[in-house]
Amino acid sequence: MTTGARMIQVGDVELWTEEFGDPSHPPVLLIAGSMSQAVLWPDEFVGRLAAAGHRVIRYDHRDMGRSTARDFEQHPYTWATLKDDAVGLLDALGIASAHLVGHSAGGLIAQWIAVDHPGRVDSLTVVGSSPLGSREGEVIVRALMGEPQPEGSLPEPLPAFTEFFRTAAVSPPPATRAAAVDFQIEAARVLHGDELPFDEDAQRRLQERIFDRTRDPRTVANHRLAGMADLTCEPTGALVRVTAPTLVVEGTAEPAKPGHGRLIAEQIAGARLMMVQGMGHMLTPGTTAVVADALVAHMAEAGAHAAT
Repeated sequence: MTTGARMIQVGDVELWTEEFGDPSHPPVLLIAGSMSQAVLWPDEFVGRLAAAGHRVIRYDHRDMGRSTARDFEQHPYTWATLKDDAVGLLDALGIASAHLVGHSAGGLIAQWIAVDHPGRVDSLTVVGSSPLGSREGEVIVRALMGEPQPEGSLPEPLPAFTEFFRTAAVSPPPATRAAAVDFQIEAARVLHGDELPFDEDAQRRLQERIFDRTRDPRTVANHRLAGMADLTCEPTGALVRVTAPTLVVEGTAEPAKPGHGRLIAEQIAGARLMMVQGMGHMLTPGTTAVVADALVAHMAEAGAHAAT
């Protein structure tokens, strides 16, 4: 059953939150990436988790979608704030612990919670993410600027990613709804990777939905400002303290963070790395089922282990 969407007060903001499944079932918190809305977690993905016997929760970060949107200069924050928002949401929902699933920068938040609040994490899954404390944002910025990477840096994005976003950085922003949707479709095409067919019609419907449910388009860039506000706020070398059963998911066509999943798995004891054939940076119709099914199995194994 679906319990629906509502606004949840967390600290000084309201977070748009949507739940699926029986509220008495084990909870799963889905944490979206930077500048991403909750609805980027595909409905099919959410439905599969709920049908397998979980209470599934997805939410809009502050300044995204339907959640509180404010001027960054008047209400500054860092990524630590977004991490605390996720924990605060669990508190507001009366959830002592949950399975955490984070995508991209949401995976950094999930890792951070697993380090800071191990008792709150029943299992950890990170999809298309980078190791906590790796300062992957700097790697991407250097790649976009054509600057050499320091020795020992993370693997760079693929050329298609770098070329697209380098051009976007010096181009005027879209002036209309249609232009904004078109731009996001082309960005999604790059993030999709080149190994599986890209469904432009489905992507257009999704991007139109995202545009229309955005409370204030001006605040979408606030996550980038939050990352720049304190580049050292994420703890380094902390993944060795993660005790939650961990699944790391990366696509073979990952354009933004290729090879980063292996680095996460190497730092967490017992972590399992799953490479998904054809998947790029995003969950898409061609990869949703295989990732959801693997996650269901991972959470079941974690639950069985906790019960022994």
